[in-house]
Amino acid sequence: MSTELWQLDATELAHLIRCGRASAREATQSVLGRLDTVNPRINAVVRALHDEALAAADAADASQASGAPLGPLHGVPVTTKVNTDQKGCPTDNGVVAFKDIIATSDSPLVRNLRGAGAIIVGRTNTPAFSMRLFTENTLHGHTINPRDPTRTAGGSSGGAGASIASGIAPIAQGNDIAGSVRYPAYCNGIVGLRPTPGRIPAYNATAQGGRPMGAQLMAVQGPLTRTVRDSRLAFGVLAGADRTDPRWTDAPLEGPPAPHRVALMAQPEGSTTLPELVEATRTAAGHLARAGYIVEEVSPPGFAEAADLWNQICGTDVLAGMQASVTAYGDEPTKRSLDGWRAVAPALDLAAYIRALGDRDWLIRRWLTFLETYPIILMPSSCALPHPVGLDAQSLAGKALVMETNPQQIAIPLLGLPSLQVPVGQHGNLRLGVQIVAARFREDLTLAAGEIIEAAEGASAPVDPR
Repeated sequence: MSTELWQLDATELAHLIRCGRASAREATQSVLGRLDTVNPRINAVVRALHDEALAAADAADASQASGAPLGPLHGVPVTTKVNTDQKGCPTDNGVVAFKDIIATSDSPLVRNLRGAGAIIVGRTNTPAFSMRLFTENTLHGHTINPRDPTRTAGGSSGGAGASIASGIAPIAQGNDIAGSVRYPAYCNGIVGLRPTPGRIPAYNATAQGGRPMGAQLMAVQGPLTRTVRDSRLAFGVLAGADRTDPRWTDAPLEGPPAPHRVALMAQPEGSTTLPELVEATRTAAGHLARAGYIVEEVSPPGFAEAADLWNQICGTDVLAGMQASVTAYGDEPTKRSLDGWRAVAPALDLAAYIRALGDRDWLIRRWLTFLETYPIILMPSSCALPHPVGLDAQSLAGKALVMETNPQQIAIPLLGLPSLQVPVGQHGNLRLGVQIVAARFREDLTLAAGEIIEAAEGASAPVDPR
């Protein structure tokens, strides 16, 4: 049976288009056909852009025919997330009250995608206010995990993750302050890259006022893909310069050679990890060892402390700052989830908040020193399988369990480090996974290690929703 264009990853698709063996229109039509087939079953894309995408594809083909220079994603279909400004589309963030907030300009990362020649075919779902690991909201409904409908598709980039896993475009844009790229990638069995803060420019002109300190320090944008090479490709595009984000940093995408040493943390400090995930992490370590890496079972300093500091800092400014808006406009599951989070992470007074910021600075110094000896840290993507749908909003105990089993999702943002989620192993219809962590601005080290693991495990192929 011949391979259809929607089944290809972005790297191969871009090559075929550049060589004239496929057109941007053909690629876009194929992806839109897949979207029309599977999206009604999973609700990953909540605003399909058929007419706009086909018009952009025709313009891309005309540009290529004229001999114009081609960008690295020329003609490649991608998706964006509904909490990111895209001209002419609502930036609704999954909230009914925000459904008529129409962006009049593109965010920097959307400009970077368009500038690279990408064709935006749709907008993906997120939980209301984008602060849950479960993707559902009153405005757009519930996104289904195509691998197992009883399990969360993750959040907040759950629509992005489900779309990639099911073959709706090879690249999806997501964002991550507490696991929102890496956890959906894990739940859907795909690749997700959380870059260093300042790598990828981000700014929503529709936003009101400035962001809280926790978001300034920890929130990033990143790609979800089916292959590590596509993650590398998308990362290079998304990281393009844009001075509307004062955090954007002009850093090289490739750093100097680093020792091939890996710190293996198969069971994260302070949590009980599912044995199958421990075994998957050891399997990934074995792949790296056979490729010449020196692997030592040693934990970085203060991992549990890092997760706790995320709760202290973001519980004080990010979560507390959302409270009034969620109370006024949030759906009931979001309110219950936030209430549970606030119960576990109550706001600090000013003196304690300042101490927490100082503790963060001290802990980052310790981690960066550790990473000089061990440039790669390998750990499970989660301590549990993807949770049953809606667990975080069912009870305080459910919310606490979600937090207890996912310290990785908040410890890494607290430290400001890049991390790559890569599928490893299988559990029924679900894929297991690992996170590969490196020092700031060393995404290249995570991608290189991820490619080795992927070569041994096999890249993720699109799945038909169950």
